[in-house]
Amino acid sequence: MNILVTGASRGIGECIAKNLDGTIFAVGRNEEKLKQYENYLVCDFEQDIDKLGEYITSNNIDIVINNAGEYIYKEADKMDMPEIERIIRVNLEIPMYIISKTLPYMKQQQWGRIVNIGSISGVMGEAGASIYSASKSGLIGMTKAIALEVAQDNITINTINPGWVDTDLGLGSVEDSDFSKEEIVECIPQRRFVAPIEIANMVKYLISNEAKGVTGQSINLCAGLSVGY
Repeated sequence: MNILVTGASRGIGECIAKNLDGTIFAVGRNEEKLKQYENYLVCDFEQDIDKLGEYITSNNIDIVINNAGEYIYKEADKMDMPEIERIIRVNLEIPMYIISKTLPYMKQQQWGRIVNIGSISGVMGEAGASIYSASKSGLIGMTKAIALEVAQDNITINTINPGWVDTDLGLGSVEDSDFSKEEIVECIPQRRFVAPIEIANMVKYLISNEAKGVTGQSINLCAGLSVGY
């Protein structure tokens, strides 16, 4: 199986790519980190959209993991248009574009798997991260709509919504916020951050034949954060 993983140079994406069985086609911005993969594309989503499209269509992708994302912690009345556009582009427009380029091959072979990495912020909303929350909520809506479009083509598409994750990006988000890690942990029912391998294992299940009846779902993997504290 040919598996496309975006944001594969670090964090969740790197963990997913390293734990899947198949031929990995990695996409990211850090060339040094991407060199660990046999097949990779250094890509800036602002500039390299045509190159990304060619990479996808030339490699007959069976499975897509839309993991790349951008986060910004800034109150709504302090946002400017370039920041808004950047978050929406990376978190919503690029996953949609990637899916549009992979679906023709999946439909042709009557099989495919798509997993989008969302966020619990797209389910609950996050004060101080309104545009991020909006982009991830849009990803959930897109997932449901596409699931209906391709349900009879043996293609499934789902979104995993992590809470706080123990990665450099997750810890960086803590530093950008108004709270310490200890204060955040106290608001999580399980009193811990999610480990990247937990997300990778959920991806492995969703792309398996055992999960062929699971599609259009928004799956919260957040140590209980979505149900309160």
